[in-house]
Amino acid sequence: QVQLVESGGGLVQVGGSLRLSCAASKRTFSTYVMAWFRQAPGKERELVASISWLGGNRDYADSVKGRFTISRDNAKNTVYLQMNSLKPEDTAVYYCAAAISTSTYNTWGQGTQVTVSS
Repeated sequence: QVQLVESGGGLVQVGGSLRLSCAASKRTFSTYVMAWFRQAPGKERELVASISWLGGNRDYADSVKGRFTISRDNAKNTVYLQMNSLKPEDTAVYYCAAAISTSTYNTWGQGTQVTVSS
């Protein structure tokens, strides 16, 4: 079973930057579509960004376009989320997810907290 481990969350001021990382436990990582989701208190989990197997296709939520960048390094079994120009509304628990042998995200990390203070 694949395990996903996120890191890089923390407390940052408005306008600051953070880079989240998600490491997968298997070399078959390069065959997974990967994504970052987030969930703020009292809100539903939302898709932030996704990236295809080789990184050629990337999609973003409208709320983060131009500020966040998703990338992956298949040699390191890792996907990243670079977050710039952070806003208080970006505060949430961020989850890494993988779509393994399916078109839906069926494997999740434990989450990492991102807090943007004003």
